[in-house]
Amino acid sequence: MNKEMKAIGFTKYLPINDPESLFEFTENMPEPQAKDLIVKVEAVSVNPVDVFTRRGQKKQLAEPKVIGYDAYGNVVETGSKTSLFKQGDKVFYAGAYDRPGSDSEYQAVDEIIVGHAPKQLSIAESAAMPLTSLTAWESLFEQMNININDVDNNQKQSILIINGSGGVGSIATQLAHLAGLKVIATAGKAEAKAWELSHWVDYVVDYHEDLVKQVNDLGFKKVNYILELSNLNFYWPVITKLIAPFGKIVSTTGSGRNLDFSSLKSRMVSFGWEWMYAKSWYQTPNMISQHEILDKVSKLLDEGKIKSTLTKTLTPINADNLRTATKMVESKHMLGKVVVKNN
Repeated sequence: MNKEMKAIGFTKYLPINDPESLFEFTENMPEPQAKDLIVKVEAVSVNPVDVFTRRGQKKQLAEPKVIGYDAYGNVVETGSKTSLFKQGDKVFYAGAYDRPGSDSEYQAVDEIIVGHAPKQLSIAESAAMPLTSLTAWESLFEQMNININDVDNNQKQSILIINGSGGVGSIATQLAHLAGLKVIATAGKAEAKAWELSHWVDYVVDYHEDLVKQVNDLGFKKVNYILELSNLNFYWPVITKLIAPFGKIVSTTGSGRNLDFSSLKSRMVSFGWEWMYAKSWYQTPNMISQHEILDKVSKLLDEGKIKSTLTKTLTPINADNLRTATKMVESKHMLGKVVVKNN
């Protein structure tokens, strides 16, 4: 008989103040597939994807669904064909969208989307990083084809990051700066502006005001790259006016419906969607890249070349704290990341 474990999940969408919106239950521990690790979860982080997943569940589920798309933990078991990790390794990862999430005592995860956790950071600082780092890295260095090592050439290039103070934005600004780009980011409140400047943004523009004029006044007639992390449909007129010929736009939000791409054709502008779960969802041949990215991010964090975007830690991992963390994310006013960890 399988050993039982505690988990936290939901059976239908309810407002986060409702105790049944996320609740604790008991289920069997997962059995590892050939390439799986079984990880004892020590910390998790809440992301917008947790919110979207809950909101999308309108019908009652027969069994609770476990979400959670960031984790730090300890490898306690390995599948028969694993080769990248061993028992006792400390790991961090975002997991796969089509498998049970990290809001449980133990989680099964394919080793090729797992990274070795940073050694110089706290558990909470590490747990804040996987999903946002993968999203930012893929957006900049895969979708936009920016060469992180070509700093001299990149110093001639500029990027506008729409919402530079959220989870993805807070790491994207650092990676773009590390690559040598001139980094412009949007913010509203003074606190968000200060946060962005402390995460290596060169120029902050106020999204309450005319963004095109502000960017132009900074001396940028056009920008080479635009990373959209908040409300694609709303910002589309700004994006299409500011993107340079042969520029690249990457979006993580919005449906893309009713967007006019016609003005981009003559400038040969490229547009791409970023969803970091695409590789595991479709089992693409390049899934291993997520293991490689997380190991690179881990090294950069340990070397102090980038820093964790953690701003709030709650203990322990339970339904009450996950609801509290989710409420913070739902407010859309949070800076950086919130982590829930065990003592």
